[in-house]
Amino acid sequence: MKKKYIYNALSLLTGSLFLFSCSLNRDPLSDYSDVSQGKTETGTQVVFKNKAEVETYLAGIYQQMKDRQEHWYLDLLLIGDSHADNSYAGTTGAEVVPFENNSIEGSNSVVDRDWGRYLEDVGRANRLIIYVDSVADKSVSDTEIRTYKAQAKLFRALAMFDMVRIFGSIPIITTIAPDITGDNVNEVYPQYFPKQATEEEAYKQIEKDLMDGLADAPANNNGNKTLFTKSVARAMLAKIYAEKPIRDYAKVIQFVDALTADGFDLNTNYSDLYAMNASNTDLAQRNTKESILEAQFTAGGGNWATWMFGRDLSNYDNNFTWAKWVTPSRDLIQAYTNEGDQIRLGQSVVYYTTTWSNYYPANHYPFMFKLRSAFNSIVKLRYADLLLLKAEALIQQGSDLSGAADIIDKIRTRVKLPKLSTAIRSNKDALLDAYLKERRLELAFEGQRWFDLVRLDKVEAVMNSVYAKDAGRKAQVYPFTKNSYRLPIPQPKIDQNPNLVQNPGY
Repeated sequence: MKKKYIYNALSLLTGSLFLFSCSLNRDPLSDYSDVSQGKTETGTQVVFKNKAEVETYLAGIYQQMKDRQEHWYLDLLLIGDSHADNSYAGTTGAEVVPFENNSIEGSNSVVDRDWGRYLEDVGRANRLIIYVDSVADKSVSDTEIRTYKAQAKLFRALAMFDMVRIFGSIPIITTIAPDITGDNVNEVYPQYFPKQATEEEAYKQIEKDLMDGLADAPANNNGNKTLFTKSVARAMLAKIYAEKPIRDYAKVIQFVDALTADGFDLNTNYSDLYAMNASNTDLAQRNTKESILEAQFTAGGGNWATWMFGRDLSNYDNNFTWAKWVTPSRDLIQAYTNEGDQIRLGQSVVYYTTTWSNYYPANHYPFMFKLRSAFNSIVKLRYADLLLLKAEALIQQGSDLSGAADIIDKIRTRVKLPKLSTAIRSNKDALLDAYLKERRLELAFEGQRWFDLVRLDKVEAVMNSVYAKDAGRKAQVYPFTKNSYRLPIPQPKIDQNPNLVQNPGY
């Protein structure tokens, strides 16, 4: 093998190959040493000396949900809402506009960032999963070790779930590659240049991690929704079983019902999910009964993503001199208006005066409003999403249309909308349309819309028609086809790894 290929292999930042030492200065929570602290009698590296080091490392994993908002939140809204009909790109940036006009290529820096960062997160999880068994401190019990591993596996499952939905076939990395030497190069080489697995194989690995999490993760804590708990496992199991590669709608219903048994329910007031206190100095509520998993931000550790989408109500003029991402579309605003849905419109869209007029007049410019201050939580999983997935399962099974309609009505009555008509309740196709509309209005600007269209094979029908009826949308570059359901594999990653294969159509 040529030396340059070995050198390139060592330089890749993919999954468990990620070199953590380069991030130590940025992440004060990860203060362990990358240098082996010895080996066990069986030759396993001792990475963690004691319980404190394990818990410090686990805290660093949780911190990723707050520190790395680009791929955990920002880019998901760009894909989920701007690449769908809910919003425009918002800015004129060459890396952002392609999500609006459907001209995304493998060279796009956003998809390149996301691919690399998801695999870095997988690598972080792998390090704990693999090495916690050999912690030198024998006072750490087997039960504690299983709990640590379960939380890391849930984190890995969350990262892989977003990644497989975006890219389709992805590498499945569950090991940590050793250094390449002349003696082991043939054995180790494939670990540095991993091939992609099929979508089904990726979902099977996610399923396995979630089932392990369900067995050993902490129980839900109503006072702290930031943890990777058994309820997070149940929510994610419901979500993966709704996806085509391993679809099982009976299991969707099973795990949503389990969440209900865990005590989750809709907030009485929709606005409780996003509202500030009266003085705009803090979030009005955290850990609501609807929240399943969230990242929380308090004074001194503010949520910077808020100024990517609009104003920070806790610091009104902060970073409000340039165009923002994810501008609400006319088509979405019209959908709220047609439905008479003033409550969700008011919590989802707000108008300000700006110094730019990319999509609307500067004196009446709409913004995404669900993230409105540096103190707002990023809610990764909430019960309304899962409850609606149960409705989808009931509709698609065709066995209980009335039960599905009751769920949709529960969502609607919370925001003072009338219940579905008898004609819609009794017709499967009409009910599915009503369901998809309800998810759009309920979950706008939560990164869901694009993935709903993909999951239900609605991309071509919805997206190829929206450009003609939404006068504010930039002109469509390429039509949406079945190849559009997956984004391109980043070309820089293909250039680094000769075993990666580009998705069809790119």
